[in-house]
Amino acid sequence: MSDVNRRWFYLIILSVIWGTSYILIKKGLEGFTALQLGSIRILIAGGLLLLIGHKSLRTIEKKQWKWVALSGLVGSFIPMFLFAFAETEIDSSIASILNSLVPLFTLFVGYFAFKISFSTNQLTGVLVGLAGAALLIYLGAEINPGQNYWYAGLVVLAALCYACNANIIKSKLSEVSPMGIATGNFISIMLPALLILPFSGAFSSGVTSGPYFWSSIGYIVILCIFGTCVAKVMFNKLIQLSTPVFSVSVTYLIPVVGIFWGLLDGERFTLMQMGAAGIILLGVYLVNKK
Repeated sequence: MSDVNRRWFYLIILSVIWGTSYILIKKGLEGFTALQLGSIRILIAGGLLLLIGHKSLRTIEKKQWKWVALSGLVGSFIPMFLFAFAETEIDSSIASILNSLVPLFTLFVGYFAFKISFSTNQLTGVLVGLAGAALLIYLGAEINPGQNYWYAGLVVLAALCYACNANIIKSKLSEVSPMGIATGNFISIMLPALLILPFSGAFSSGVTSGPYFWSSIGYIVILCIFGTCVAKVMFNKLIQLSTPVFSVSVTYLIPVVGIFWGLLDGERFTLMQMGAAGIILLGVYLVNKK
């Protein structure tokens, strides 16, 4: 398979996996708090990656470990908790759409941190995308007055973290194997997650004897295997095969999958919200347009 075909193959598979992740987070929150879910997810995913990818750590040079750790922090640790907290108040479909802001932030992070230039057309795309996000949040608050849509800001912050991570991997870790980056990321963040878990109340009898405990564990395990381990390695490979902006263009398709699962789960999604989502994706298109 040529590099071009592999790029698109990874892009499509990642969109399905990550588009499904939001409903899995929502289901995991039925039995756990956001703090518990984030910690458990990191530890399970880290254990799996360490089991299958420990040999790949040899591809990481000593001087690169600081970037691997930073990548783990902004690309996994912080976003995992942000999404978990966000979905305690907003629908999973809305979270999946707002994640489409990643390519827009990738452009700005690339410019300010790594001096990667951008065009007027791309700047227009960023402004259009941000306007669409603001409209989507406003409409969501109107349609779901019982939900606290300030929590949507946590998804926006997570998108900014993902954008930073894409630029770090492309500019500082292009010579490290994708498995090595993923495994190194989680080795770097497992200790803080392990420290958080006991204080989160995850082992209390109220949690372990709850009606959703085992089903939530099942959803989290599926999320860890596919949404974290498999997707993390594939995304790192995709970045190395292409550019940061192309890589995060997976967010074109993620909302389609996320909305599909949200509707199946009974979430409300109107035509006006669809229009706001379209404005965001238009901004992403303008950012990527040559």
